[in-house]
Amino acid sequence: MWAEYLVSFFILAGAAFALIGSIGLARLPDFYMRLHGPAKSTTLGVGGVITGSVILFSTRGDGISLHEWLIALFLFITAPVSAHIAAKAALHLKLEAVERTRNKPWESKE
Repeated sequence: MWAEYLVSFFILAGAAFALIGSIGLARLPDFYMRLHGPAKSTTLGVGGVITGSVILFSTRGDGISLHEWLIALFLFITAPVSAHIAAKAALHLKLEAVERTRNKPWESKE
């Protein structure tokens, strides 16, 4: 019984993080701000869902599911790297930013 509550908590928390990240992706005004939605909260959302899945199948199955932990590890390694690559490409292309975006390194500070 306690495992079902714990699984429900992790799945709902993961879904909430994924929803917040998706809303941020759709609503934020420029690329630099939009980059944080999928890079941070969506990664936490998928991590929460995978944690809930691991707990569920560990309590009902033959033991701890290793491949689900490997999926989570792959996700937590690749998401920040891909976000960093996208940010570097945007800086290289000098994408426009809204006024609220701070620290514009492509502008000269004369």
